[in-house]
Amino acid sequence: MAALFDYSAQLLEGAALTLELAFTSLCFGLLLGLAGAAAKMSALSWLRQSAHLVSNVLRGIPEFLILLICYFGLSNLINTYFAGTLSLSPFAGGVVALALVFGAYASEVFRGAFLAVPKGQLEAARSYGLSRWQIFWCVQLPQAWRICLPSLNNMWQNLLKDTSLVSIVGLEDMLRKANIAAQFTKQPFVFYAAVAVIYLLLLAVSNPAFAYFEKRANRGYASPA
Repeated sequence: MAALFDYSAQLLEGAALTLELAFTSLCFGLLLGLAGAAAKMSALSWLRQSAHLVSNVLRGIPEFLILLICYFGLSNLINTYFAGTLSLSPFAGGVVALALVFGAYASEVFRGAFLAVPKGQLEAARSYGLSRWQIFWCVQLPQAWRICLPSLNNMWQNLLKDTSLVSIVGLEDMLRKANIAAQFTKQPFVFYAAVAVIYLLLLAVSNPAFAYFEKRANRGYASPA
């Protein structure tokens, strides 16, 4: 336990970087999910088919492989065909990979949530003369957000755990810090168990946060019997 105390500052620093990676990927993933849902519900058939194809490909490939493609392949692809000198950092590569995967799953969640909004409310909004943007922002999005929050909670938990994959490409996150400490002290069980506890604590905090968001989103709706 003395060794764990000596490396506690490094583990906390890695935990902060893990949260930064998770929140950044979440923000970009939500935007990609909304864009993907809009494309899947578009009136243009080629756009719908393209969005479904990209979503199915991303959901069918393991997250670890997507990370390797984004980190090692994306920069090489750009440098080869555009004569650039782009070099992705482990953090940027992790954000791109995790956001793409999250967005692929979120696009289906958002699409189902938008389809669940009663069409009568959309027709009533149009009859009041609201623009498409006003209908989306004031009518569709609040109700879709309420519907998809439980699924987004599960996806957030998977995203938080998937951040551990980025340590493979050199990101100094919590798992990599624990790996370095374990190799130096020859006490892998202590440090990996500590990382597991920290992940559990982070998830234990996120559950009440999503419960609060769900409670606020369900204001004005009758609770199920």
